[in-house]
Amino acid sequence: MAQPYSARSRAIEPFHVMALLARANELQAAGHDVIHLEIGEPDFTTAAPIIKAGQAALANGETRYTAARGLPALREAIAGFYATRYGLNIDPQRILVTPGGSGALLLASSLLVDPGKHWLLADPGYPCNRHFLRLVEGAAQLVPVGPEVNYQLNADLVERYWDQDSVGALVASPANPTGTVLDREQLASLAKAVRERHGHLVVDEIYHGLTYGMDAPSVLEVEDQAFVLNSFSKYFGMTGWRLGWLVAPPAAVADLEKLAQNLYISAPSMAQHAALACFEPATLAILEERREEFGRRRDFLLPALRELGFGIAVEPQGAFYLYADISAFGGDAFAFCRHFLETEHVAFTPGLDFGRHQAGHHVRFAYTQSMPRLQEAVERIERGLRSWQG
Repeated sequence: MAQPYSARSRAIEPFHVMALLARANELQAAGHDVIHLEIGEPDFTTAAPIIKAGQAALANGETRYTAARGLPALREAIAGFYATRYGLNIDPQRILVTPGGSGALLLASSLLVDPGKHWLLADPGYPCNRHFLRLVEGAAQLVPVGPEVNYQLNADLVERYWDQDSVGALVASPANPTGTVLDREQLASLAKAVRERHGHLVVDEIYHGLTYGMDAPSVLEVEDQAFVLNSFSKYFGMTGWRLGWLVAPPAAVADLEKLAQNLYISAPSMAQHAALACFEPATLAILEERREEFGRRRDFLLPALRELGFGIAVEPQGAFYLYADISAFGGDAFAFCRHFLETEHVAFTPGLDFGRHQAGHHVRFAYTQSMPRLQEAVERIERGLRSWQG
């Protein structure tokens, strides 16, 4: 009999929503009209200037490996974006282009976490963060957070939960699944708390650009030694191109480059050439129009769900999610999601995918559908609540 698969692979949990997505696809194949509010992917296709740049790169034969840190021109363009957007002077040598934001997290966790050590993470939070830590034989110290702290880690929580095995903290701003944002003061106090404990602060800024009525500050504005994860997937709309980046302290770059060489050689070359078009004024104008549309969707769906009885204690300032308490309706989140999928053909995500803290009575809605589809979804949800037996 063959040996069992690794303990790490058994410890990594699947997305619970994937079972719902598989069922949603079955319903669609059977001819039902399913409204998808479960997937964290913009419904817009990649902007035309980016596609054109990618096509030109392919036509020019730009299909070979790049340097492990990425195209120099792209790293310079990203540095220029930090200068324009945040007023920061970031040396392009500190930037590594990665296969998606996940590639950046893989590098950071591989560099910073030894077996048995852990990072503090907010619960609820994006599940892959804790799974990457398990992959490198580390662990996530999940810190329960609620609306009283804007669903975010803060200096007080770091002080309370930090122990002898803590080596860092990972926060996301804007956050998935809650859409909350850390301001400059909060980032500065958090960075100070981690630095005083000789740890590393890692900040997921993947949803930067997708904020409403405000701009999210980068942690690099207050802490130059932080590690920053970002991605071309969300604001730039390049999900399938699999491209992201990591900004690291200068002293870490050589070791990160070595890891990149061994783990994936380089990020996709065609995607890197396409991404050069992301920072052109015409492209940014398109992306800003899309941000405004996401803002309109949030401003419709948030009060509509509250009116139906969903508990959304904190208004999300960014990303494209609403994290809602279903306690008023009774029952558990997975059964609740299953009910609406089967009866009304509306798909959304159970809180179990985002951690353990009060996960059984929370769900996440992604407003990544057009306004007419969101309006239809609300009508269906209102009808489905009448038949729900919690």
